[in-house]
Amino acid sequence: MTLEIAFFYLFAATAILSAVMVISSRNPVHSVMFLILAFVNGAGIFMLAGAEFLALLLIVVYVGAVMVLFLFVVMMLDVDFAQLRQGFLQYAPLGAMVGGILLIELIMVAGSFLVAPEVAGSSVVPFVEGMSNTEALGNVLYTRYVYLFEAAGLILLVAMIGAIVLTLRHKPHAKRQDIAAQVGRKREDAVEVVSVESGKGI
Repeated sequence: MTLEIAFFYLFAATAILSAVMVISSRNPVHSVMFLILAFVNGAGIFMLAGAEFLALLLIVVYVGAVMVLFLFVVMMLDVDFAQLRQGFLQYAPLGAMVGGILLIELIMVAGSFLVAPEVAGSSVVPFVEGMSNTEALGNVLYTRYVYLFEAAGLILLVAMIGAIVLTLRHKPHAKRQDIAAQVGRKREDAVEVVSVESGKGI
């Protein structure tokens, strides 16, 4: 067994165990930490496969931004997870059905290597000698799949705006600036002239 194969089995086993602990851990903070560990091991597998750009992207974007944001949200918000788990059983059949479909798809993908092993070695995009992984990925994304890439960015933008609109809560007693009311205000609305008798002023 070579050193690369040993590291592959180490990263793969740790990633699988971390993924199991994500869904089985009772503490949400521990689940986030195990998810970060799974991402780190996935980045190690990408690095062994020669996809260094995807490995660094997984570390910088997901571990450095998304998972840390999830950890802050879980730790700072007072979320009643016991109340969220109360309706778990009524969604269990739907979750079991989705999990069964994913399991069948994974078995079909794993079986395709045995049925047609030549498909795994074939590449839709021709490999250019001397081109780095980052350059090859950029050429594919921004030439062949540029419209799909822009559509995915538009969908993410709409989803982000929708999440902000749905979760934004206005406090009824908070004072806010009204530009139209300020511009249209008259002198009589802002200044009150009071006739004070002599000797009775402040």
